[in-house]
Formats: sequence, C-alpha cells, structure tokens
Amino acid sequence: MDRIKLIKGDITQLQVDAIVNAANSSLMGGGGVDGAIHRAGGPEILRECRKIGGCRTGEAVITTAGQMPAKFVIHTVGPVWYGGTKDEAEKLADCYRNSLGLAVRNGCKTIAFPNISTGVYGYPKPEAAQIAVETVTQFLSQNELVESVIFVCFDQENYLHLAKFPEVKAADMDS
Repeated sequence: MDRIKLIKGDITQLQVDAIVNAANSSLMGGGGVDGAIHRAGGPEILRECRKIGGCRTGEAVITTAGQMPAKFVIHTVGPVWYGGTKDEAEKLADCYRNSLGLAVRNGCKTIAFPNISTGVYGYPKPEAAQIAVETVTQFLSQNELVESVIFVCFDQENYLHLAKFPEVKAADMDS
C-alpha cells in the first residue's frame, strides 16, 4: 500500500487537504504541534475553536486552516499515558479513526498526521507508532476516498519508529 508516506518536517507547511492537530481538550492552543499550528494558521483557527468549545480525548473536530496551505485542520485530543491502564491504546486509535472519518466526511483526499500523544502526554513512541500504522492501514483498506496519509515527524526518534513498518514509505517533503 503506497498510500501511507513518512516525512520529517513541519506539518504547517504541507499543501494537503487536512492536517491533524494533536490538540488539548480546550482547543485553545498549547505547546508542541498544537502551538505551531495555531501560530501558523492565525486567529481564524482560534475563533473557530472557541465556537466549538472543546473536544474529548479520542474525538476529532474540524476548522479552517487559516493562513496555512492546507484546507482544514482536524483537531484531535490524544490520551495522556498512564502506563496503559486507562484505555490509552483504544483512545489513541480513536484519534486516528475519528480524524480520518471526519476527513472523509469533508471530502479530504490527502491528510497529514503528527505523532499524537508522544510529546508531553508521554505515550511511548514505539507503541504509538504501531497503533498509528495499524489504525490507518485498516481504515485505508476500507476506504478509497483518502488517497494519501502522511505521517509528519518533527523528531528523528518518532521518524525511525514509523520507518520500521513496511506499509510506510519514506518520502521527500515535496512528494
């Protein structure tokens, strides 16, 4: 399946239909990829997030991408890691499933994901990579609308974990 790509770079610069934001439940911006998306997209994203009012762990909502080249931002709230005792794996898989479902309902053919929950939320990177790849692969096997899913890594460690999967093809930022 050549529909799953992997790049190392800045998700805010991608020209895709939708980029996914690893958001917090308030949707008001924060650190990491969340802060970068809010800064790059401008105040339109925050205005729409205020209207939405929040998002629960594992769920997803959609807004404009503001000043970024993408059309939409899909905000999803990943689980905080508590040692695997609080349904973290299922909630993380829900982030990918619900984001992809929302993308399809909004006609998105290309979607880019960051590494959800592997930063300050502390999810172990190898396990998060496996959940991401398995969930996306399963979704794509049942849905033809999405032509391309791009995993965008900011750091080398997450990149290396995702690169281990045969379903994931390393690509240049331009491809």
